[in-house]
Amino acid sequence: MRNELKVTILQSDLFWENPDANRRMFSEKINNIIEHTDLIVLPEMFTTGFTMNASLLAESESGQTLDWMKIQANKKNSALVGSFIVSEKNNFYNRLFFVKPNGDYYTYDKRHTFTLADEHLTYTSGKELLTINFLGWKICPFICYDLRFPVWARNTCDYDLLIYTANWPQKRIHAWDTLLRARAIENMAYCVGVNRTGKDDNLNQYNGHSAIYDVLGKQLTTTKNEGNFSETIILEKTHIVSERAHFQFLSDRDHFTLN
Repeated sequence: MRNELKVTILQSDLFWENPDANRRMFSEKINNIIEHTDLIVLPEMFTTGFTMNASLLAESESGQTLDWMKIQANKKNSALVGSFIVSEKNNFYNRLFFVKPNGDYYTYDKRHTFTLADEHLTYTSGKELLTINFLGWKICPFICYDLRFPVWARNTCDYDLLIYTANWPQKRIHAWDTLLRARAIENMAYCVGVNRTGKDDNLNQYNGHSAIYDVLGKQLTTTKNEGNFSETIILEKTHIVSERAHFQFLSDRDHFTLN
């Protein structure tokens, strides 16, 4: 078990519905900007932006973007996390991939599709939580709108790290800031949130605010977070263990099952 985990968040504008351009752009950022790290987190739908044109842009799970993620993960000897559009058995999914350096990968389908944008009319909702063991850390990833639903993310399995990838608009960014911090505090886990910047073709404006919080809700990232940037933060398992042992808040959590 490793005490330290280096996590890099990569906040960026996206080329609208242009997977080739986005893969090229992220290749350059990953290989020219990011130093040694254990885990790199990209925004939601990082190849297209948050689009409902799934029939034109969806890939098979084993398509070009997953191949690209495997190459980047292997090249940097880091796990790579992000979501893109997948077609499977006549359904479309907003699917997150957690790709290890050796090419092994795990997937999570967005549970809470964003009804305000009619995402539920295009994409099939996921049904299963995903918990990953990576370098001795237990990691639980989610996508954007999932952030508003604390029961789905409730720490019933003693995970160490929450990850949220997102396309979260500027006009609701106060909720993003508040809820990321709340998820860290209530679950006594590190919480990573990676959002995009820029404007999409639906005229939604994004101002990032990607950040990492510790188990008490303290923000660890220091970069001015309105523009494009990457930042690497070292997370420490001893911080989790000592604060949970001292406060013991998780011992008082409610026990429940989800239908």
